[in-house]
Amino acid sequence: MHIGSLTVELLSEGRFEVFGDGHINRSLNTDEPSPTDFQEVGQSSVVGVNPILVQKGPYNILLDTGLGWGLDAGSHYTHVSNIRTNLEIFGLQPADITHVILSHLHYDHAAGSSYVDDTATTQATFPKASYYLHQKEWDYALSQVQSERTTKGAGYRLDELYRLKADNRICLLEEERTELLEGISVILTGGHTPGHQLVYLQNENESAYYAGDLLPSSSHLNHYSMQQLDVHPVQAKKQKVQLLRKALDEQAIMLFYHSQTKQCGRLIRDKDEQYVLADIPKQ
Repeated sequence: MHIGSLTVELLSEGRFEVFGDGHINRSLNTDEPSPTDFQEVGQSSVVGVNPILVQKGPYNILLDTGLGWGLDAGSHYTHVSNIRTNLEIFGLQPADITHVILSHLHYDHAAGSSYVDDTATTQATFPKASYYLHQKEWDYALSQVQSERTTKGAGYRLDELYRLKADNRICLLEEERTELLEGISVILTGGHTPGHQLVYLQNENESAYYAGDLLPSSSHLNHYSMQQLDVHPVQAKKQKVQLLRKALDEQAIMLFYHSQTKQCGRLIRDKDEQYVLADIPKQ
């Protein structure tokens, strides 16, 4: 799809089951779509994992990096798609990525940022890219790995990211809003985590929002069900309400990381004043 002259491609690593303790497995019923995009199954949730590729001239920008090579080491699902195979579909290699924007550092969003090679050395998955995240997120992640985590869902696993930070691959943002490239801005939201940020795309009177885990899937449009997953629920709910109002006013496209089926759509209201996604015409 296109946002003005920006090209946006939806990547997918498949469906995964996330347990309350943060453990992640490949979903067993991958051929049967669930009734909702964020399905509760007993003590776990089945979610999609969908990084997003944005192309602007010579720049290839990745919004979150998926699980990549970071899937549970004990998993026997060796056929799991990773970010490299996703990029190959569009004729790209990891070295073609110029910018990586991380909404936050929970490992279901950031594990694909790095990998360990055959010599047991940590390598950046995208060797020519700079990785952008907020200073508040880095500080909070450090505090969490040094203490007992209290929130449910995927947590922080920073072992390999320490290497990227030491190699000056990670750029820490400090402002509430930063324009990385013309038409591509990163906005601090907090809520889900203290340093959580969304990405705003705007070009030629078209716009789109990628909200990370502030709005994980299309099933979260009309209700708030993240109380146990958000560090600051009140802040998260407030930011979500404001985002939906802005997106509706702009007729913006919403991009979802954890949707299983409906990964994007233009935000409108139906006859019952509920938010719904209108299909985007093929371009």
